[in-house]
Amino acid sequence: MKIACFELEAWEEQFLRNRLPKAHFLVSRKRMMPKDHKALADTDVLTVFVYSPITESILNKMPKLKLICTMSTGYDHIDLEACRRRDVVVCNVPSYGENTVAEHAMALLLAISRKIVPSVERTRRGDFSLDGLRGFDLAGKTIGVVGVGRIGTHIIKMAKGFEMNVLGYSCHPDKKLARKLGFSYTPFDTLLQNSDIITFHVPATAETEHMLNEKNIRLLKKGCVIINTARGSIIETEALLHALDKGTVAYAGLDVLEGECFVREEKELISTHFGETCDLRTILGDHLLLKRDNVLITPHNAFNTTEALTRILEATASNIEAYRKKEPINTIKGGKPTL
Repeated sequence: MKIACFELEAWEEQFLRNRLPKAHFLVSRKRMMPKDHKALADTDVLTVFVYSPITESILNKMPKLKLICTMSTGYDHIDLEACRRRDVVVCNVPSYGENTVAEHAMALLLAISRKIVPSVERTRRGDFSLDGLRGFDLAGKTIGVVGVGRIGTHIIKMAKGFEMNVLGYSCHPDKKLARKLGFSYTPFDTLLQNSDIITFHVPATAETEHMLNEKNIRLLKKGCVIINTARGSIIETEALLHALDKGTVAYAGLDVLEGECFVREEKELISTHFGETCDLRTILGDHLLLKRDNVLITPHNAFNTTEALTRILEATASNIEAYRKKEPINTIKGGKPTL
């Protein structure tokens, strides 16, 4: 079995080699690029992360491909319909770091509420003044959790520990869970109107693209805080910039951006497939967000703990082993993820 792996660190490569000793590996530390396709013509299994888009044109150049394992929960970077037409099985890692991502979201919120980044930067310069460093309490604030799935549920538990009031939005409300954890489900617009802090934990789908946009962002309480550790496409970049300019949004903590792969690698802006994936206005908006003092951005790092990565690798190896035994697990059928 020939396995091509992208976006894999050295220790992760060794983990998979140890777990799958009979496999032949082709490994790259970088994300999958168009120039890589010729070397992959005889690949049986492909493992990628979210920065490696798997399009129909790529699949056309990999005629022997049988299995794609994405080392993530989300799979919006893979053309599922094209895979289905070619009988290519797609597996994901449905559960690996609910607490991990939730902790990062809460870390962003705490960093904003207590102005941790400017405080650290100031003291490193030898300046111990408190001017401009006054924060705000979380206790008593209302947090709106958009997407009450595994991660959203962890956020609610943490928020309750900080004595916060919680509103939740989900397409499939679990009233028993709401009673158990002590929060209320509400329509999305009502959540926007009544939350001091809003945190997003929904998958990237056609329905969630620009879920927060120029029209409904006007409903927000003035001075609210936005946290997004889900997917960049959920928030319309221009709308967020306008809301920050007006003070409707006081702060934003973002682990994801629209078109973030192009922000990471600016040379991609001149690539032939740039226009298919992202528009230039969005990229310019991302750069404006990066320059704002009231926006805290981390590099899609919410998943990145030793424990979570080990769980991802273990699940990926299990996905490959199960497929080899003709008993595939964690397969994506193309249905819509739940919010």
